[in-house]
Amino acid sequence: MLEIIFLIALALVWIVFATVQDLKNREVANWLNFSLIIFVLGFRFFYSLFSENGFNFFYQGLIGLGIFFVIGNVLYYGRMFAGGDAKLMIALGAVLPLSERFYVNYKIFIWFLLIFLFSGAVYGSVISVVMALKNFKSFKREFSKQIKKNKKYVLVLLFFGLVFMIFGFFENLFFLTGAFVFIFPYIFLFARAVDNSCLVKTISTKKLREGDWLYGNVKIGRNVVKAKWEGLSREDIKRIQRKYRKIKIRQGVPFVPVFLISFLVLIGMNWLWNPLW
Repeated sequence: MLEIIFLIALALVWIVFATVQDLKNREVANWLNFSLIIFVLGFRFFYSLFSENGFNFFYQGLIGLGIFFVIGNVLYYGRMFAGGDAKLMIALGAVLPLSERFYVNYKIFIWFLLIFLFSGAVYGSVISVVMALKNFKSFKREFSKQIKKNKKYVLVLLFFGLVFMIFGFFENLFFLTGAFVFIFPYIFLFARAVDNSCLVKTISTKKLREGDWLYGNVKIGRNVVKAKWEGLSREDIKRIQRKYRKIKIRQGVPFVPVFLISFLVLIGMNWLWNPLW
């Protein structure tokens, strides 16, 4: 039991540091994520040296690391995670196998991912609403712009939504489907308006950092620095700094707090309900 408490405490310290760093700088340093992996696997190895059960505790950490390596990369290349978020997810893969039995660890993985998805959805919704209210004038202008720009698509979806809702008088499932189709364009355009009005910032090119996201493609002579998911490279930054003094970048929502919330909920749920082992 002491080894589990140590892993939980170690992970909490690292996640808290990562949360502060993400809120402050909108990024998580590689050394923070990699050091968590090294410390966790190192502890598992030396604990297993003196354990009566051999190296199973260490092997479970490697298995968890492998599984979350796949999950982290899927989320990163699926453009749902930034690089720092993906690496933190991978690092937690070494922490979460808190048992020496794979079946128990598998349940922990599933619970964590379900909590993470729910927490992420709630967190993202709350942050979006707060940002829209904080930047209400620019958000209102952008939201109106998006409605006008996509008016035809919105009207088509509203029409089909109403049709489904009418059929809902005969079958409840049709009404629910129609309601979803009816509100979907507004939710989608709301998210896009928040993205364009609240997450775009003009900064001095001297403050550009590796990995920053451009708001749009930047033309430099005959060449173009593209606004890519991987962000700016050092060479891109040097080229932009030679040509421009200021540039627009897209800032992501700090998402590491979701890791902290999900991890605390998982541990608290286990102590209160004990569904994991």
